[in-house]
Amino acid sequence: ERTAPFAFTVTMPQNEHIELFQKRYGKRLDHEEKTRKKEARSVHKKAEYAQKALGIKGKLYAKKRYAEKVQMKKTLAMHAESDGKRKSNDEPKKGAIPAYLLDREQASRSKVLSNTVKQKRKEKAGKWEVPLPKVRPIAEEEVFKVLRTGKRKRKQWKRMITKATFVGQSFTRTNPKYERFVRPTGLRFKKAHVTHPELKTTFCLEIIGVKKNPNGQTMTSLGVITKGTVIEVNVSELGLVTPGGKVVWGKYAQVTNNPENDGCINAVLLV
Repeated sequence: ERTAPFAFTVTMPQNEHIELFQKRYGKRLDHEEKTRKKEARSVHKKAEYAQKALGIKGKLYAKKRYAEKVQMKKTLAMHAESDGKRKSNDEPKKGAIPAYLLDREQASRSKVLSNTVKQKRKEKAGKWEVPLPKVRPIAEEEVFKVLRTGKRKRKQWKRMITKATFVGQSFTRTNPKYERFVRPTGLRFKKAHVTHPELKTTFCLEIIGVKKNPNGQTMTSLGVITKGTVIEVNVSELGLVTPGGKVVWGKYAQVTNNPENDGCINAVLLV
């Protein structure tokens, strides 16, 4: 009889050997201490990996870490605001209280609704009181110039952006062969001339990001800056402070000129 040239291996179920061993013989005496130290080290390990990771892996890891940090900050902010409404310790005033107030708790708001909260609400609604409420719509043909590629120049899927753009400090171009939207370095801007409407003074401030382009979500995601675009600028130099005493770091401003014509970005701060 001839035997088969190879035998099939059947995968057996892998039981909980470690858990079973721990139940029978217990854990090491320093198990808790080692676990604590490992968790404490993990933060530094993650940070070290985040600095060393390159390419798409690095970008994805940075995005994941950023999402975790945002979620953590939101949770902390939620817990901080939950104790905003408390019972007042004041003694009730002598004299008769109206019947409709008898069943109510005497509550007082401990925190003033600051400008930042108002700004966040406006941001959610997507509405700001802007200097230029209406702007001329720009056609896609005007913004995107068709680039012909390929050996016979027959392919027409690439586009060159002809307007001013903003890309972050950590921006890395994709492989030029596969890059769909080309943003020329000559039209990339990092700073804007922002005028404070109350102080009547202009400051040269760094751009943090493009918040909303009136010509659509595509322009916003690509960081295209045209007339009427709402941008976020770094106002830490101005020393603006919230009612709570915190320094304001970023504020919105609306672009009031055509940057591709003037070679600079002029904007008005949204106070």
